[in-house]
Amino acid sequence: MKKPWIIGLAGAAIVLAAIAGYLLWPRAAWSQAEVATLRGLWIGSLAPLPPDPSNRLADDTRAAALGQQLFFDTRLSVNGQVACATCHLPARDFQDGKPLGQGVGTTARRTMPLAGTAYSPWLFWDGRKDSLWAQALGPLESAVEHGGSRGQYAHLIDQHYRAEYEAVFGPLPSLADAARFPAAAGPVEDAAARAAWQRMAPADRDAVSRIYANIGKAIAAYERTIMPGASRFDQYVAALLQNDSAGMRAALSADEQAGLRLFIGKGQCVNCHNGPLLTNNDFHNTGVPAAPGLPADSGRAQGVRQVLADEFNCLSAYSDAAPEDCGELRFAKADDHALERQFKPPSLRNVAERAPYMHAGQFASLREVLEHYNRAPAAPAGHSELKPLQLSERELGQIEAFLRSLSGQVSAPGCTGCHP
Repeated sequence: MKKPWIIGLAGAAIVLAAIAGYLLWPRAAWSQAEVATLRGLWIGSLAPLPPDPSNRLADDTRAAALGQQLFFDTRLSVNGQVACATCHLPARDFQDGKPLGQGVGTTARRTMPLAGTAYSPWLFWDGRKDSLWAQALGPLESAVEHGGSRGQYAHLIDQHYRAEYEAVFGPLPSLADAARFPAAAGPVEDAAARAAWQRMAPADRDAVSRIYANIGKAIAAYERTIMPGASRFDQYVAALLQNDSAGMRAALSADEQAGLRLFIGKGQCVNCHNGPLLTNNDFHNTGVPAAPGLPADSGRAQGVRQVLADEFNCLSAYSDAAPEDCGELRFAKADDHALERQFKPPSLRNVAERAPYMHAGQFASLREVLEHYNRAPAAPAGHSELKPLQLSERELGQIEAFLRSLSGQVSAPGCTGCHP
């Protein structure tokens, strides 16, 4: 029989070893390669905002101030009730929390968040626009979003924003001649506005289109300032990089840390959700089911054709870029088979605040999204990139817990209540 004092010493040694392991565990828990991966996901690794050669005023503070006013102005719609902020709500991570966007009508896709999108070479779920300013223009003439026309918007600038516009873009042409510049005119679905547009002289159409493009450039200058802030995950990585064990434990729970390990490992989430914004800004077919009652959606297959033909793309007459600045567009290729039902993965920052999920709100909760990736069902069209993950219910719960640690303050000039 062992002496009691020996048993006591052994027990004390076990306790001390456990305490030491607990205190030192964070330093040894991650391999050097894993630490590099975590650093790459950390918001502290976010590079300075890249310039937009297609918009020479992208970082002009006066343009951003004008763009902010336009972003919240409901007069930029056919019925005077829809602004950019109607769907991109500051208090909800600049999205609306609805399965489908709701403007003057109902769209066929989910509203995307705006924070950090200035880093992306492609905009919208299908990448049908190649700049923030071109993206801002699309909804304005969409029959189901703002529903107006570029002629209407040019007159709005003339009547209410002339001084602010001219301070940024130079002299605004006179639009007083109603015969030359109808109050509603543009290449839109509305038959009367479209007919009025076709009757206009080419030079007058170009003048209105240039004002319209500048509206987009001002709004884009504002949208470039909308950025995500640090989350508890970022606090964890910062503590890890400083070997701050207490800070790591304070930032993430044990389940959240386990979920993070799965996120970068077995869960394969970083295949698409990597970098400081937790998106690779590319396009993927992940077998997401079609939304009932909506037209067939081919995603990037159609989007790439649209951006190549877009009158406001990087190579257009309204772009400030030189052709050599437009590499993404110049090398984009249409391939219906390869790109079928590929969609852009949005940033996962603040993802827990943005239900429902996917391009048409097909999944109501994070757990439904994770279960879909775990099962990896066949795609309704095209080829899904997914393989079954074989994650347990506990592991799914841990990944969900980690995803909830990605919420943080969204910042934008003059924006109060921007926390999701």
